[in-house]
Amino acid sequence: MHDERWDRLTQAADALRERLEVSPRVAITLGSGLSDGFGLPVGGARIPCGEIPGFPVPTVAGHTGEFWSGRIGEVPVLLQRGRVHFYEGRTLDEVTFATRLFAVLGVKVLIVTNASGAIRPDLRAGDLVLITDHINMLGANPLHGANLDPLGPRFPDMSSAYTPRLRAIAHAAADAEGIQLKEGVYVATLGPSYETPAEIRSFRALGADLVGMSTVPEVIAAAHAGMEVLGISLATNLAAGVDPNAALSHEEVIETTKRKGAEMRRLLLAVLPRL
Repeated sequence: MHDERWDRLTQAADALRERLEVSPRVAITLGSGLSDGFGLPVGGARIPCGEIPGFPVPTVAGHTGEFWSGRIGEVPVLLQRGRVHFYEGRTLDEVTFATRLFAVLGVKVLIVTNASGAIRPDLRAGDLVLITDHINMLGANPLHGANLDPLGPRFPDMSSAYTPRLRAIAHAAADAEGIQLKEGVYVATLGPSYETPAEIRSFRALGADLVGMSTVPEVIAAAHAGMEVLGISLATNLAAGVDPNAALSHEEVIETTKRKGAEMRRLLLAVLPRL
């Protein structure tokens, strides 16, 4: 059956391919505030998302809304500087458009980063946390509806959505750089309001260590398309109720990502040559 979603993806891929410096093997999605923290590598090509047909443009502060294409060391990379979110009123097809676009372009490895709230008591604002698994509390799944057969199967396995091989590489890179890298399970909520203390207690009981409003749709779409996935979260604040005296704000998220973004960048740069 003809699927207009596939047409939009291939049209966007054709337009983007004409402007790429390299054929990317690795794509990196930079989350809230992390575009500035990571910075722009030397050389390469910058491509505004708005110039790609059908591409949804981010509207949230801290999400730049452009691609960078080039080599980081010897690795051909496509950086996504900012993402769109379900809470912006987007569909999950729009939220996962970039991820599926990566698959059409032939990307084999997707590195997703985000800012999150720390639920587990030993996690602190500023910690880098390797995502080992996720819990989807968005109330929706990007694979709902007709399957995009050119990308993957109707019923994809999610038991190793966060690729164990890549997690081992990340730990080796962190050890080599002297960076403390913790591990945790990430729960995605719809937002845009922050969670209540009661919700955080329930998520802790479910086994969640981090909470945020992104990433899970992209990871599901990437796993569906057969990509390897590495997820790294920057805990930017303590989740609601963990510190009874704290008030949550997006400004705090951006401030922490600016402060700790350089460490995330150093970790990613150490990971890339090992892939």
